[in-house]
Amino acid sequence: MATEESGGLAQTAAVKLSEMGERTKQLGNAIQDPERQRRIILVIVCVALLLDNMLYMVIVPIVPDYLAHLESESEQAHVKGNSSINSTQNENFDLQIGVLFASKAILQLLVNPLTGTFIDRVGYDIPLLIGLSIMFVSTCIFAFAENYATLFMARSLQGLGSAFADTSGIAMIADKFAEESERSRALGIALAFISFGSLAAPPFGGVLYEFAGKRVPFIALACVCLADGILCLTVLKPFSSRTRENMPVGTPIYKLMIDPYIAVVAGALTTCNIPLAFLEPTIANWMEETMNASQWQIGITWLPAFFPHILGVYLTVKLGAKYPHLQWFYGALGMVIIGASSCIVPACKNFEQLIIPLCGVCFGIALVDTALLPTLAFLVDVRHVSVYGSVYAIADISYCVAYALGPIVAGKIVHDLGFVQLNLGMGLANVLYAPALLLLRNVCLMKPSHSERNMLLEEGATGLYDTIRMEERQRKKHGYSSSGNCVPIDENGTFAGQSKSFSEEETSEPEYI
Repeated sequence: MATEESGGLAQTAAVKLSEMGERTKQLGNAIQDPERQRRIILVIVCVALLLDNMLYMVIVPIVPDYLAHLESESEQAHVKGNSSINSTQNENFDLQIGVLFASKAILQLLVNPLTGTFIDRVGYDIPLLIGLSIMFVSTCIFAFAENYATLFMARSLQGLGSAFADTSGIAMIADKFAEESERSRALGIALAFISFGSLAAPPFGGVLYEFAGKRVPFIALACVCLADGILCLTVLKPFSSRTRENMPVGTPIYKLMIDPYIAVVAGALTTCNIPLAFLEPTIANWMEETMNASQWQIGITWLPAFFPHILGVYLTVKLGAKYPHLQWFYGALGMVIIGASSCIVPACKNFEQLIIPLCGVCFGIALVDTALLPTLAFLVDVRHVSVYGSVYAIADISYCVAYALGPIVAGKIVHDLGFVQLNLGMGLANVLYAPALLLLRNVCLMKPSHSERNMLLEEGATGLYDTIRMEERQRKKHGYSSSGNCVPIDENGTFAGQSKSFSEEETSEPEYI
């Protein structure tokens, strides 16, 4: 009897194991499906961007108060100095906070040219995993840091991780979503996660810090980062054996920087983010001085702006799909809205009035980012080699310039010139830069036809860089030179003014590593 029962249990266990194996096999097959894999990759990248921006902003309500607490503890052991000494100490404390906040963007700015080239060489998945690993370590250091030096190291380490994760993540989206409309939609989703991370992190960190202590918000973010890294390792298999001999050599980053179209886009990304980067460290003190704002109002200052930012992303994606030749106009319109909103900020007399221009700033930033980030990929497609690591490293550098200067320079400008002059200067800079985007008005004429792309390839883009060969053929079919200029083709398939035949051009191979 006991033998029969044990045999039945063994048979049941075998059936359960067989069912689990079958489900695991089905899950593996589902993950390998190109369409589902693209969606999973989008989730992985969006979570990485969300974590990076939450970690960037979550320290805003935590670190100043925590450092002030440490400072007060150290001062208890000394005799209280006079008012002039206390004033000097306060100025040094503010400078320390500004340097700590800016250290992430400064290191990211310095490392990005190297990470962009590295990503072009090895692909997108390994740098993304490296970035998530570094971000996990830096988040854990934040959780257990107990002095300024350790916090500074953690903040700088986060910048190194962001240089890998942000650039490779955005570049991977551009590579996997080759169709223009799909790419704009996917980048729009990524921007929505960036916005949510930046705007939701201060309330998230402030509440957990108040009721659970300093470590809890960082430990929570570290757990999510670890889960995202495991998902990246499972789905992307970055260290699996695969051939890379078909990967073309990307255009060097210095050549991309001197491309006038890319330079205009990079300048727009920097200029449009300056108001946000400069207002974040200065608006709290201004609100306390001018409108007697409470702490909860200061804490949720930027939270309402999340909704117009999402609206701006949605509208730009929809308009871009319907009128793709007006991407430059959406960016220019966004910069004008940012400029006007920045000028209105100093005129606000209460918290309710202030929400309106801040929403305008975030709405305008959404228009600029959503219109111009896909444009960078298109410019690389038609004027260079379709490898996106370096071009999105340039985009990341553009953001870092604004956010590296903001915490250090903004307070000095307010102290020397005033809050009103700061906002008027930022608004004027955006309005004056907007006409420069007219240079991009003919970019759409350089773009390859996406309807013919599907005819040139029987399958969609599923692998890394598998659209390169197709795009080269497509440009030659339409008479586009490698620099993106329109060149007429005669009926024999020969470029005007050239003796080389189209068939000879078609057999030429790009340079590979």
